Amino acid sequence: MILIGMFDSPFVRRVAVSMNLLGVPFEHRNWSVGKDFEKIRQYNPLGRVPTLVLPDGEALIDSAAILDFLDDEAGPQRALVPSTGKDRRDALKIMAVAGGAAEKGVSQVYETVFRPAEKRHEPWTERCRTQMHAALAELERAAQSRAGNWLIGTHMTQADITCTCVFTFLSEALEIKRTGPTYPGLAALAARCEALPEFSSSKAPWFSPDRKS
Repeated sequence: MILIGMFDSPFVRRVAVSMNLLGVPFEHRNWSVGKDFEKIRQYNPLGRVPTLVLPDGEALIDSAAILDFLDDEAGPQRALVPSTGKDRRDALKIMAVAGGAAEKGVSQVYETVFRPAEKRHEPWTERCRTQMHAALAELERAAQSRAGNWLIGTHMTQADITCTCVFTFLSEALEIKRTGPTYPGLAALAARCEALPEFSSSKAPWFSPDRKS
């Protein structure tokens, strides 16, 4: 399998971490949505990441669809999202909130990386910032309520993976720990996960503002 996209994307990274945890080998194409746009479009008409190319050449797009495929292949006993009931609903809600925080963070990054300074719209950036911190506050409440434990049940799930990848991305790309509210519960969860080799092996060395070129 070929995973396309840079690990500074929380969506690409959560796929990579999941594949590591499930023991699914893959080749990584460290392609940028900026300079490698046309390369990516050979596999994904939208030119977006992550894209996962299967051995038969089929390309899966969107991290949620890719994660669903990986869970289906792993089977219900090893799947990273609980298969039924409240645990599944809770995991999907946490993943949705974390994904929303990441999207609003990406919007802020793109506002500075892709848009010329004279065309940046601060009210829009502030709206994204407000939405991002509201989502993080919701995730912090979940993390605090499960302090020292995993977010769902007794073992790591996709909720923990997604929250960690998103929190690390926002911490590095937007320096939220320095410029905004602190989130000790999320920070503790992220530190616990980032210490695992499945996470550390797929961590971008830094967030590069040059990813557009």
